[in-house]
Amino acid sequence: MLRAKAFHVVYANWCPHCAPTAVEKMKLAAKELGVPCLLYDIDTEQVRAGDELVKKHGDWSPDYLIPQVFVEFEDGEVKHLLTGYPEGVEYTRVAVDNLVRSEMFRTLRAQPG
Repeated sequence: MLRAKAFHVVYANWCPHCAPTAVEKMKLAAKELGVPCLLYDIDTEQVRAGDELVKKHGDWSPDYLIPQVFVEFEDGEVKHLLTGYPEGVEYTRVAVDNLVRSEMFRTLRAQPG
């Protein structure tokens, strides 16, 4: 597996699924892997970059769900990892916890620095 270059999180500060549920855990995961966690707040000028990321690689609709989490690999490939769950914050929290404990994350952690 390729090494991660960065994590990307499309979010909003007012969204409890996003902050702190997804944003803080992805920042910690990125720090652990020694890569940046790039944040795209949809309520700022970052909305265009966030929209483009979701259109190209995520779960796009004109009123898309947040958070959406992506990993960018060293070869430029971007992979969608997670979309928040409309059923409730607890569902999103469990999904984020499962993501950072997933086989993919174990493999990324095992990559030489």
